[in-house]
Amino acid sequence: MKIEFIKTTNVKNFITLTNNLINRAKGVPGMALVYGEPGLGKTRVATWWSANNDAIFVSATQVTTPRSLLEEIVKEMGEVPLFRSSDLFNQVVQYLIKDPKVLIIDEVDYLTKDKCGIEILRDIHDRTHTPIILIGMRFAKRNLKRYAHLTDRFSEVLHFEPFSTDETGILVNGLSEVRFTDDAIKYIHQTGFGFRQIVKLVNKSEILAEANDLKEIDLKCVTNFLKKEVK
Repeated sequence: MKIEFIKTTNVKNFITLTNNLINRAKGVPGMALVYGEPGLGKTRVATWWSANNDAIFVSATQVTTPRSLLEEIVKEMGEVPLFRSSDLFNQVVQYLIKDPKVLIIDEVDYLTKDKCGIEILRDIHDRTHTPIILIGMRFAKRNLKRYAHLTDRFSEVLHFEPFSTDETGILVNGLSEVRFTDDAIKYIHQTGFGFRQIVKLVNKSEILAEANDLKEIDLKCVTNFLKKEVK
């Protein structure tokens, strides 16, 4: 399988969003929300952009607390976390004032039930004016509405959309060493496969192609062999 980062419409929209945040006019809030169905590559795009732009990327989990969130941010900054939450907060603020960087919080859905964690992100933004991008699932926008003081600071909101037929083809043939036929691409698109499923499908197709000396993957191969393996 080819190691290639393909710039879909969602990727291009994410790049535009980050550029708008970084280059926003003075006085314009610098927070953003990126949300959408699972499997569309939100985390992949964010980690790719972070790695290429020296951003700070942190992913929340089921057990993330306000204090552990601050600790993870400090660690990503390359510093040793202090003990008290107030010291951790000041550590983050001082770092970002001295060395401004975009802060990306993935899986923000885990933080939506805790007002304290949300308020910490708002306070970091207000103290440092650093761009902060929150990434969540399809209900993230709805769940964050209860925090008006936070959503009021969203100058950018991006909804990741499912891939078009053309984009599905670009992704599949851009990743695969074995060509997929047009009817196979159309079928894959109709199944609604997301990025992760496409990656698994491509991997399986290459194994099947090698085992059966196939020069291309057609509709019959996809329907008879690949669909059950990917789901």
